[in-house]
This record gives sequence, C-alpha cells and structure tokens, in this order.
Amino acid sequence: MVLALLAIFYLLFPIIIIWASERNSLLNKIGAVGVAYVVGVILGNIGILPAGVESLQNTLTTVTVPLALPLLLFSSDVRGWLKLAKKTLLSLVLGLIAVSVMVATGYLLVRGQLGDAWQVAGMLIGVYTGGTPNLAAIGTGLGVHPDTYILTHTSDIILSSILFLFLLFLAKPIFRFFLPPFVSPDAPADDGITDPLLAEHEFESFSGMLAPKYRTGLLKAFGVSVLIFAIGGGISFIVPESASTAVAILIITTLGIAASLIPTINRIEKSFQLGLYLIIVFSLVIASMAKFDQFAHANPAVFWYVAIAVYGSLVLHLLLSAIFRIDTDTTIITATALVFSPPFVPVVASALKNKTVILSGLTAGIIGYAVGNYLGISIAYFLRSL
Repeated sequence: MVLALLAIFYLLFPIIIIWASERNSLLNKIGAVGVAYVVGVILGNIGILPAGVESLQNTLTTVTVPLALPLLLFSSDVRGWLKLAKKTLLSLVLGLIAVSVMVATGYLLVRGQLGDAWQVAGMLIGVYTGGTPNLAAIGTGLGVHPDTYILTHTSDIILSSILFLFLLFLAKPIFRFFLPPFVSPDAPADDGITDPLLAEHEFESFSGMLAPKYRTGLLKAFGVSVLIFAIGGGISFIVPESASTAVAILIITTLGIAASLIPTINRIEKSFQLGLYLIIVFSLVIASMAKFDQFAHANPAVFWYVAIAVYGSLVLHLLLSAIFRIDTDTTIITATALVFSPPFVPVVASALKNKTVILSGLTAGIIGYAVGNYLGISIAYFLRSL
C-alpha cells in the first residue's frame, strides 16, 4: 500500500512541479527538471522512504526514459533538417566534433582517478548534444549508478550556468576578434522547416496539454511509444546482456525518428511535452535515490571532467569555426543549442540582437536530440575499449 502511494506520488507530483514552474518566475528559471532534482534529493535524504523502495525506483527509471524518447522525437521534421543553412549545418558538425574530442581528451586525463569514466563520457556527449533527455537516456543505456548520474548532472548545472552567462554577455565581443560577422541572407535559408516545435518555440510549454482536444492524440502517441518500447526491449534480449540496454535505447531512438516520418504521428500536438513529463518523473525518481553521505566522498574528478568537456568543447568549437570561417552569431547559437538544448536558443538570440538565427539554432538543437544517443553510446563503448 505504501509503495503504491509512493508510485502515485512519483507520477503526479511532476504535474504539480510543471504547474508551479509555469506560474512562478524563479521556478521557471530553474526549470521543471531542476525542481524535480531538488525535491527528489530532499525526499531521498530525510528518511521517509519505505523499505523496499528500490524495486519501485528501479522500475520507474527503467521504464520512463525509453517511453519518453519516441515521444520527444515524434514531432521532429526530419525532412526539414535537410533544408538547414549550410553554414549552420557545418557549425553543428564542428560542434559535435569539438564535444567528442574534448570528452575523449578528458577521459584520457581522468580515467585513472575515475573508474566509471567511460560512462560519464557517454553522458557528457549526451548532455552536450541534446540536454537532459539524452543525459537520461544514455545514463539508462549504460547502467550508470544514480550517484554518478546526479553528480555529473549537478556538476554540469554549476559549470554550464557560468558558461550561459558568458554566451549572453561576453561571447560576441570576444568571438568577433576571431570570427567573421554575421551577414543576413537576402532570403532565409531555413524557409520550409515546419516542425511545430520550431514554429511555436514551445519546447517546455505544457499550456493546455490536458485539454480534451489533445487527449486522443496523446493516447495514440503514447500507444505508439509503448509499441516501440516493446520492440526495442524485445530485441535487446537477443544481444549480449552487457550491451542489451544500450541496444534497446538505440533501437527506440531509431524507431522514434522513423515514426516521425509518418504524418499522422508527426502532427500529434503536445507529444514532445508528454515525453518531457516522463523525463521529469525520471528526474524526481533518480534524484530520490541519491544520498548526501555518498556525495561527501564523491570523486572530484567528475567535476573536473565536466569542466574539460563543457569549456574545452567551446574553445575547440571556436577554433574550428575560425578555420572554416563560420560567423560569430552562427557559432554562438549552435553552441547554445548543443550545450543547453533548444529552449535556450531564443534567449541567446535575443542577447545577440539577431532573430534570424533562432530557427537555425532550434533546428540544430533538434538534430542534437536525435544524434546524441548514437554518438554518446558509441563513444562510451569505444573509450572503454581503449
């Protein structure tokens, strides 16, 4: 009975978090995922969780992310990605290369002090290509311990917050010493991209999600997501156990992208938000599994590894952009899309005083959501083999 009530709490409290975050400016700045982490850590450390809660927590963390992934991808406009401006696409590729190189470099520097460095490497690739959803997916796929997951994400929040302020206020005057200025095209190169998320800039807007007009579509989207989850989970049983979860995550990602090509699925409104709700549930649950006393003895190598990844990748991205003559605004907005995910793109574009780059930045971020899982899991296993 107690575990059943706790399960209900885990599933319903994120709705309260979402509701409060949309009505309180401070909570909105922290973000629903951040609030879920804070509440979860407090819940897990005040001694009220019942005995045997681990089985419930493991079940929820195992189920929520694979179900969320297809929902996050259904509304993507894969065909529209092909219309991305060439310089933005090149900047995106350079950004992915920069992140991969610096994560690999950091791994070589810390692997002697960090036994699960290869798992942290995969998560860092994920969070700096697609944000928290990819961090959660890769953490699940690689079987990362909750304490390592929370420590990695906490380090990222601290270090990337500083980076965000830099991108808002200092990046443009500094970068323009090395990069050419942005030149507005006569005709926007991104015309024709019709991703509803891009059009409405509503990545984290849950407004009206429970309205009757959305319910049938969301039930359909959830049903397709369950089917994809079942297929990915079923196939994972026929591969070696050590790689089964990672294979399931990659299959689910692939099928989610494939389903987005089906118009009736692609046009379902609020499917992205439903997936994000499941990520918030995951965040609440996994945070409640972390213990303060274990943080006291946490390995500081994780913090330094995250610093190398986030700051090093930006510096390398800048150098590569200088070599390939990518302009200042495109470089900054692409870095924002990768490191912070699409919701931050309009904010930085406003600071740049350049609305033209919003659409391309949002599209780059969506591509990051899609490719991050493949890149993160592949690089993690490659580094482990070294």
